[in-house]
Amino acid sequence: MRIGLTYDLRSEYVALGYGEEETAEFDQQGTIDSIAAAIESLGHVVDRIGSARALIDRLARGDRWLLVFNIAEGLRGYGREAQVPAILDAFEIAYTFSEPLASSVTLHKSWCKEIVAAAGVPTADYALIERVEDVDRVRLALPLLAKPVAEGTGKGVTPRSVIRALGDMRPVVAELLERYRQPVLLEAFLPGRELTVGVLGTGDAARALGTLEIVLRAGAEPDVYSYQNKEECETRIEYRHVTSSDPLVAESERIALAAWRALGCRDGGRVDLRCDGAGKPMFLEVNPLAGLHPSHSDLPMIATAVGLPYPELIRQIIDSAALRIAPEQSLADSVHADRIRAA
Repeated sequence: MRIGLTYDLRSEYVALGYGEEETAEFDQQGTIDSIAAAIESLGHVVDRIGSARALIDRLARGDRWLLVFNIAEGLRGYGREAQVPAILDAFEIAYTFSEPLASSVTLHKSWCKEIVAAAGVPTADYALIERVEDVDRVRLALPLLAKPVAEGTGKGVTPRSVIRALGDMRPVVAELLERYRQPVLLEAFLPGRELTVGVLGTGDAARALGTLEIVLRAGAEPDVYSYQNKEECETRIEYRHVTSSDPLVAESERIALAAWRALGCRDGGRVDLRCDGAGKPMFLEVNPLAGLHPSHSDLPMIATAVGLPYPELIRQIIDSAALRIAPEQSLADSVHADRIRAA
């Protein structure tokens, strides 16, 4: 099968003048190379497309693919992760991972929490702050955690984000509103264990791949899985593989799957949870476009911990997406047919 590969390369944006934090969610060249090599090891041909703009240019030139492996994050707006999926939908080209609606809703943490809460998934109490004056109507009990409503990679999260005194709420919120130009999510601070659950598949076929516990080392910024902690995760974070023999882990995986299905996420990704003061796991957020660096990203790290080789992880993601091309046809048949057409 000829598979297109869409992505945002961090070095390209840095060369255009974008800053370190602006490009934190974008991929390094090594990640793109690893994904391409894994896809090719499965017998496919990879066509490296690049960003949404590059995709538009290629489509305008008449290029088409049976499937696109999409990891493009986009740069601006609540719908930035939906840009490539929406373009591909317009051209009726299948792709990996979630479609535009799920990609947008999951990026907006408040909308995401509203949907999972309506589905019965436990999540911390929260308030959406659009103006500094909105803090006056907040009736949540301290401590609280403040973060931008639609950022990833821990952007905007620092030890100051944990608000323990009412007098700190307004300046912290004002700073986040000014810096990120988007609403701020205030949610009850959860002091317990933090877990990330890897998920593979779609709908009823989705399953929990495994779980890592996020443990802050002595040199890490305290209390939070912050932007700086994530950027320097090799020295600040211990990623501890935990199994469903622990009832808390089993419950976390059940919650993760319930959230994944309620949000309509597809093929593969991660669900993050943290425990409240009573030790009960609570939904934090979902990443339907999880990082795929073979040794530094959480989902591949989970795969490694459960004995799933990186190429097999990529294969299972492609197989899940391939069902949308021909539900009754095996991927092997699709590859064979594609080769005949190309001959």
